[in-house]
Amino acid sequence: MYALALYLYSLEQPASPHPLDERARRGGEIFAREGCPDCHTPPLYTSNEVVPVDGVDAGARPGRLDVLPRRVGTDSSLALRTRKGTGYYKIPTLRGLWYRGLYEHSGSVSSLEDWFDPRRLRDDYVPTGFRGRGVARRAVPGHRFGLGLDAEEKQALIAFLRTL
Repeated sequence: MYALALYLYSLEQPASPHPLDERARRGGEIFAREGCPDCHTPPLYTSNEVVPVDGVDAGARPGRLDVLPRRVGTDSSLALRTRKGTGYYKIPTLRGLWYRGLYEHSGSVSSLEDWFDPRRLRDDYVPTGFRGRGVARRAVPGHRFGLGLDAEEKQALIAFLRTL
């Protein structure tokens, strides 16, 4: 497993086609100012830690997990009520966001613009990604970071994230 992990980390992702222009540079400053590197640490843009969901003791360290004792309020159902549920979510890398889609642990959000839209926290939100069978509207809770930025700051942050 260790050798496999080393191999996976050795793979290079495709270079982003999005330019690191002035707007993206400003987004990088916003990224730093808002404390994003605390969890999404460069150069991998992840700390490779896990965060506990509500209902799990943040002080417990099962096995050899590196636990960041911070909660982000994401839906705990997939982390607790599934066969492989551990009670934790791994902090994802932000590298390659420009070619990945369907964000959030369940793929409920299809774009970064939707991810930073505070309306996704409301019960009447229509998820742009996965909704669930027979579900028309539901909140996509958690990760409130960046939701309070003004529209220009959000666009700059998104421009930066797309360069990673």
